[in-house]
Parts: sequence; structure tokens; C-alpha cells
Amino acid sequence: MQSNPDLNESKEVANAYRLAFNDPEFLLRPETRGIRFQLELLKPDLIQTEAGIQNTVVVFGSARFNSMEVAQLHHQSLTKLPASSQNTEALLQSQRNLENASYYEAARTFARLVSEGCEHHTQANRLTICTGGGPGIMEAANRGAMEAGAPSVAMNISLPHEQAPNAYVTPELSFQFHYFALRKMHFAMRAKALISFPGGFGTLDELFEILTLVQTRKVQATPVLLYGSAYWKRLIDFDWMVETGTIAKEDLACFKYVDSPEQAWEEIKKLLPC
Repeated sequence: MQSNPDLNESKEVANAYRLAFNDPEFLLRPETRGIRFQLELLKPDLIQTEAGIQNTVVVFGSARFNSMEVAQLHHQSLTKLPASSQNTEALLQSQRNLENASYYEAARTFARLVSEGCEHHTQANRLTICTGGGPGIMEAANRGAMEAGAPSVAMNISLPHEQAPNAYVTPELSFQFHYFALRKMHFAMRAKALISFPGGFGTLDELFEILTLVQTRKVQATPVLLYGSAYWKRLIDFDWMVETGTIAKEDLACFKYVDSPEQAWEEIKKLLPC
């Protein structure tokens, strides 16, 4: 069946006649990438400004960690199987998940402490929890803020595999990004402090983005906390970097290790007015 030239011509005219800002096909062209950059920068900024979000504590960490409750239930389901049906590798992974669940609970407690501690401060001085909006440590921090009755910001990223915002984000402060660069810029724009829990490639990418900005003074001095000294000291030998001359000794002041939610909160409290 041949197409009707008149109908095709009408469709082309209709597309051309659309207002440029109301033409999705036009806005998604490679040539309009710069416009999309501007929109991803502007939309979350305006919405946060209108909501009175001025200062954030950014929480990074693995998306793979479960809550203690979930980890325990899964582990129990495996141990209840007959010995002949038990999978050694699955049991080892389950035990590892139990250990990692302590980080989830620590992030949850930390976010609650920050949110409760800032409850009576003015909007200008209040610190709001901000995460990547996904599962794991991100979920834990949004959950802790919600349990304290406080809003929290979520900056999700669209990925090839579906990643929906976790159940504890504040809906009106939940954003979706296409570009990692713009998402990381928004993490930095309002951050008064950053805490990074153990994580993988994404966590390291986000952490070193902030460390680089602090080191090069592209942002105001921002406390960077590394939660879980045993993990971070084994993963990254910063002292060796000093010895080899790839960073200066004073660069070690760009971050601090913490090992409990309470210790992290004590560092954050230094940012608040008396």
C-alpha cells in the first residue's frame, strides 16, 4: 500500500508549525543538546529554590545494600533449606549482605539525626538530606529523613535498566536526570557537607568529583566524610598517593573518616549556628 503524498506533506507542515518549545522531536535532536543541558540545570534549581531548599547534606553509597530486616529475612530463608539444597556461594553472599546491611542502617540513622537536629533551625540554616534517589544507601538516607518528618531531595538518573525513585523520597523534590554531569553539578550546588558510605564505581565517581572541586577550590570548603574507615583505607591508600607525589599532604585535609552515625553527626553539627 503506497503512502499518500498529501498526508505526508500535511504531517511535515504540522511538525514544522509547532512552537519550538512544544515540539518533543525537535527538543530531542542532537543539535539541541545544549538546550537540554540548560533545562536539566534550571528545573531542579527553580523547584528547590521555591521549596526553600538552600543547604544540603549529600549522602552517597552503594545501591546494592539492603536494610537489616530484608537481609535477615533472606538469610533465614536460605539457612532453613535442607543441607542438601543449600548453596554455599549463595550463603556466603547472604552473609555479606548481612554485614553490609549495617551500612544501610547507619545511613538511615545518620539522616534521621541530621533531620531531627535541624528541625528547629531557620530555613536559611537548615540542612536537608540529598541522595541519588535510588535503592541501597540512598533509600536508607531518604528513609531516615522521612522517619524524622523532614523532606529530602532525590536526584535520580535514567539508566538502561529501570531505576525508580525509592519509596521514601519526597515526591515534590524528586528529580530525574539524563546527564550524569548535570546531576553531579546539582549535588555540588547546595552541598554544605558530603558523606560517602562504601560503594562501587558510581559512588567513587561522585566522591572524587566533590573531592576534586574541594581540592581545586572550585567550591567553598565542604566537609567530606568517609563512613567506614576500614573500607576506605583498604580501598584507597591516600598516604601512598602523598608518598608518590600525586597529591599534596595538605590534600588529606579534604576529607575525614567517621565510623558511627553519631560521630558523623558531630562533624555536621559544626556547620550549624549555635
